[in-house]
Amino acid sequence: MHQLRRLVIGVVGGLGLAAAVATPTFADPPGPTDYQSEVRSVEPATPSIEVGILGGDSFFELRVEPGTEALVVGYQGEDYLWFRPDGVVFENQNSPATYLNANRYGNDGVPANARADAEPSWKEVATGGYWAWHDHRAHWMQSARPFGLGVGDQILEAVIPIVVDGDTVDVTVISTWQPAPSPLAMVFGVVAGLGLGVRLWFLRGGWFPPIAAVVPLTLLVLAVGTVQYLSLPSATGPRPIWIVLPIIAVLSAAVGVVPAKRGMQFAADAALLLVGVELAVWGFVKRDGLSAAIIPTDAPFWLDRFTTAFALVSGVAIAALALWWLFAVPASPSASTDRSSGAVSDSREPSGSPRPAHP
Repeated sequence: MHQLRRLVIGVVGGLGLAAAVATPTFADPPGPTDYQSEVRSVEPATPSIEVGILGGDSFFELRVEPGTEALVVGYQGEDYLWFRPDGVVFENQNSPATYLNANRYGNDGVPANARADAEPSWKEVATGGYWAWHDHRAHWMQSARPFGLGVGDQILEAVIPIVVDGDTVDVTVISTWQPAPSPLAMVFGVVAGLGLGVRLWFLRGGWFPPIAAVVPLTLLVLAVGTVQYLSLPSATGPRPIWIVLPIIAVLSAAVGVVPAKRGMQFAADAALLLVGVELAVWGFVKRDGLSAAIIPTDAPFWLDRFTTAFALVSGVAIAALALWWLFAVPASPSASTDRSSGAVSDSREPSGSPRPAHP
């Protein structure tokens, strides 16, 4: 039994880590931020394009109407993105902007072939006349706070030039420092997580199995993660881990209820451990949103923060309880293995017999 328990821990840990690190992502998805960028003006105004900002200040998005050709100009005046009239979008592989825009801070390096004076080498990246990218003219480029500025201040203003059907259109973008969020949602999430852990402790051994009590939480986490994933277009690379981990948690909780109802406590505790690991990893991945002003999701920010704190704290508590029950709580003895009863049943001479059973 001890070896089996070690095997369960290894499998559960492996599944949790695999789900955390093996989910694919694109370049650099939107993350929580304290800055809000917005388009101030489009000059001259044109109905042929639509522009906007995603994830607070993370991605600049451009939609070009069918039949319209547009060229986005890179940081050194080179052709960077080409939106053809048929809706196909190409990226210039010889543009420095292609590599600088691979992540928010542009620190991946630029190969030698990427020069402003190089002949464009176009690669198709999208269809439908839509694309979004990390344009560094639209957000603060340092992890350090803007020096000499504070909450409510404008921290940058820049122009993104786009050539639309041969005419240059200047898109002016500004960014403003946002106030920190209220900590109440996070506090309530922490309290709820601790409360759930205490509740599970007292449910142990009762008619209502502990793993059944975590099902509502796993469904809440799945809902919040799904909304965040669907809030962002595929061009921004939303993280599959936002929904993969909750799906595993929901399935583990649902499957674990069956052995719990049948008295198969070891299997139920193993499933509970997997639920705790998935919830804790999910909350840890989203921890930056607890203190950031803006979260890249269409869900209410307070709900996202509450659920993240709830999942993180309760996930740790659930995993700890499951480990304790798997390793420290001995299995109850079965009546069929009781030696004294076995001795009586194996006796060849009935108790109270006035004479030997055999001559």
